[in-house]
Amino acid sequence: SSVNDSWGLIDSGDATLTIESELNFVADRRHLQQLLENLFRNAIEHGGSTVTIRVGALPDAAGFYVADDGPGIPVGEREQVFDSGYSTTESGTGFGLTIVNEIVDTHGWSISIAESTTQGARFEVTGVTSSE
Repeated sequence: SSVNDSWGLIDSGDATLTIESELNFVADRRHLQQLLENLFRNAIEHGGSTVTIRVGALPDAAGFYVADDGPGIPVGEREQVFDSGYSTTESGTGFGLTIVNEIVDTHGWSISIAESTTQGARFEVTGVTSSE
């Protein structure tokens, strides 16, 4: 799956990935993989090396989420995180989530940030076209 392929390409350290449900949809595989890699790296960068990341389909199957149990993103910063060069860490380039947003836009999808059920960040991508 794209999720496992993307996970295998990053330095995940002691982080944990859980696939809670699967969703088949139409996407450019290379771009989807880059989107997932960037979200995974972002979770590890901000949540630490032992962060748990969960991926799954949204209830209405119109999209998917990538959630973590890290510190989360304050409500006031949720729009800014997609801005080019915006980073809350000294080592961050500020381009990871900008690239995610560009990939989402290219596909005609939407992305939003919510609070994860485990208090971390939850990125929800909607508007995907199911391939089932």
